[in-house]
Amino acid sequence: MSLKWEGVMPAVFTWLKESPSGTVEIDFEKTKEYAAGILKVQGLGGTRMCGLVGSGTLGENSYLSSEQRVSLLKALSEVAKEYNVPLISGAAAETKEELATIVEELAAAGVDTVMVMPPKTKAAPSEEEMYAYYAVAEETARAAGVTIMPYNNPDAAGYHALSTELLLKLATLPNVTALKISTIDVSIIETMMLANKDLKVLAGVDTVTVHAGLAGACGGITGVGCIFPKASVTMQEYVTKGEWAEANKISQAMNSISYLDAQPLLLEYLKFAFGIHHNDADGGLRTYGKKLTQEQIDDVRARYILAKERLEVLDLIG
Repeated sequence: MSLKWEGVMPAVFTWLKESPSGTVEIDFEKTKEYAAGILKVQGLGGTRMCGLVGSGTLGENSYLSSEQRVSLLKALSEVAKEYNVPLISGAAAETKEELATIVEELAAAGVDTVMVMPPKTKAAPSEEEMYAYYAVAEETARAAGVTIMPYNNPDAAGYHALSTELLLKLATLPNVTALKISTIDVSIIETMMLANKDLKVLAGVDTVTVHAGLAGACGGITGVGCIFPKASVTMQEYVTKGEWAEANKISQAMNSISYLDAQPLLLEYLKFAFGIHHNDADGGLRTYGKKLTQEQIDDVRARYILAKERLEVLDLIG
């Protein structure tokens, strides 16, 4: 599959249901249905989402077993193939050997590109150790017929930051297809683009989509776009064309809810907002994550309503 990475792609939620025995399990059909629904939506310029991210932070990744994750990705690979977009999922491990195994499992499940997070070690690895970790991921992915996307998320707890120098070095590995940069400090993107204008960089925080585009990002991975896909795709259309004023109108309209994408409880917040949007706040959009307080529920609801009202004025609900 040709991977262009010019556009936006949703990090889809994992739908959950209660089994006859009372346990909570993945509802594969509902998850596929809603992922397909997002991929169907067109922006005002006629484009759609350019990829599908499954079993990520918003997909309950940290709560799923390896078996659940593989089954989920196999289901989502059917949707990705139907809409001819790449399927992306993340991998992180303590050792290079563990990482290689995960990459092979994801490739076998139908993943086209593996987002590789820094090693899950307590001590920060040296630059040489970090490079070796990613080099093994790239070599394993190449042998399995897939690509990798180094993922830098310095603002998230538990992730070691990748230096700009290391990211630029990793970008030259044969099977590195893009870099994902999740930070509100978009100067990192600008610095890298100045060093290599041919880089493919994806932004990973909804609040900075327009700013990241100005800095040189070719697209992004979105959580809010699962709730308001028409708005998210249209905003990226304007960014791609350099129509910054129009893009910024949409960014401002979504500001109240995009804020949630940069918070520690982004899974719980955005999944609840998605549930409100589909009149199912207490049903299939249950989560393995933390239970929100009433104050948090009221805040998310107010932020969702404000964004929806602003987007309705722009005819961007859909």
